[in-house]
Amino acid sequence: MASLNSAESTELNELKPITTVDSGVEMILRVPDAPPSDGASAGGSGGSKTLKATGKILVTEQKFIFFSTNPGDLALEPFKSLSVPLPSILSTKFEQPTFAANYFTFEIKPTPDGRLTKGTTAEVRFNGPMLQFVGTLEKARERAIYMKRQQVENEEGLPVYTSPAEGSSTSSAGVNTVPADDPPGYEA
Repeated sequence: MASLNSAESTELNELKPITTVDSGVEMILRVPDAPPSDGASAGGSGGSKTLKATGKILVTEQKFIFFSTNPGDLALEPFKSLSVPLPSILSTKFEQPTFAANYFTFEIKPTPDGRLTKGTTAEVRFNGPMLQFVGTLEKARERAIYMKRQQVENEEGLPVYTSPAEGSSTSSAGVNTVPADDPPGYEA
């Protein structure tokens, strides 16, 4: 939720956007004051605060990024930007109300020192092809999660294999293994 710093700006210039919504995006953040209790899905003991801003969205291969239209005026816009790594989007929901415009919501897994708490949700509204945007975001999110899993698996590496103990004919799991001794010779 903090404003972008120069390192993040440089990173954004290097990333290729997958999709953008250049104007008219309304972002509503609902940030619980305390993490939700075990059975609850919203708000802790102290309620929540609602932050609302208008701006634009950029979705890259790694992040969902919202930029406020009026980042200098905190009276008009309570937050300047929101940058969420795609694997930190826990769930999404596309809403089609009967008497209002379509919108989508998503729950955010907070990062350390990110000023968000567990149970934070974002609601996004804009005029345009909302269903197409949500589909593109979901595909990017699934790919980012897959790539993160692959990275973790590659970092863990292959398991270390050891040979069975000398003279052992079965492993601890009871599966027959090759004996350590050479097989007997055959006479022709």
